[in-house]
Amino acid sequence: MRTLPLGKLRGMQLCASPQGTFTALALDHRQNLRRALNPGQPEAVTDADLTRFKLQVASALAGEATAVLFDPQFSAAQALATGIIPKHAGLVVAVEATGYSGEPTARQSQMLPGWSVEKARRMGASMVKLLVYYHPDSKRATEIEDFVSQVAAECQQYEIALMLEPLSYSLDPDDQKLSSVEKRYVVVETARRLTRLNVDLLKAEFPLDVAEADESTWPAACAEVSTASVTPWILLSAAVDFETYLRQVMVACRAGASGVAVGRAVWKEAVTMEAQARASFLQSMARQRLARLASLCNALSKPWMDFYTLATPEPDWYLAY
Repeated sequence: MRTLPLGKLRGMQLCASPQGTFTALALDHRQNLRRALNPGQPEAVTDADLTRFKLQVASALAGEATAVLFDPQFSAAQALATGIIPKHAGLVVAVEATGYSGEPTARQSQMLPGWSVEKARRMGASMVKLLVYYHPDSKRATEIEDFVSQVAAECQQYEIALMLEPLSYSLDPDDQKLSSVEKRYVVVETARRLTRLNVDLLKAEFPLDVAEADESTWPAACAEVSTASVTPWILLSAAVDFETYLRQVMVACRAGASGVAVGRAVWKEAVTMEAQARASFLQSMARQRLARLASLCNALSKPWMDFYTLATPEPDWYLAY
């Protein structure tokens, strides 16, 4: 078991509930949110529109979350400046550039130009989030592993916790959708390989195709992620409908997950609503959804502290710090 440096320890504490579980509200979406707000003409959605939507959602829902995940371009500084992040909630800031470069079957990820782990720490983030596109059998796999290791080393240097979000993809140029069998292999093997690179928290996909109708296979697949990961893991929502996500969360947490990082499964209907209807929906239905997830996580999840040795500092610890 790893011992976390003090800065990382504090960041994990700030982003979790007193029970050691995570209910992170995800609002780091960029171009996909622009398309959702105006599918016919996404370029008409201004940066100010993105910021306005994100701050409205955060203002309504962050009270039910243990942490809020923002992007540095349109929401992190804006949320701090407007004071909408509750005192009890941690601040998680993304560090990657949106999208990917390279071939669809050999995807490359990169840091957001002009942004860094050091800047995220300096602005007061409790944790940083790095999204990478990863397939263990891709010709880019080693390159992505090196990239994760590099960012993890920077997080170690600045003592800020690292949340890693690997997204799977197909290596078949003629079929971009993974079957349930391959999705399970990719998600589990990704957890096995990448969590060993000094990652502190894994934000994982559900390890089966979203359309997998045989729910009897769900517990074993989620248990495989728990066995493979050497760090606590939380379940992302991938824009599935809320009732489906709720069932996924119950299975994942009973199988060893430490909570959730949820975005569109809670608030996606709001993107198509007019101002008054949106405000009402966020304050009622969306808030109730997030509160329900938080209760489930507290009741069923594995505490993140079970993965780490929490050392007691010696009286003179500060001399060598």
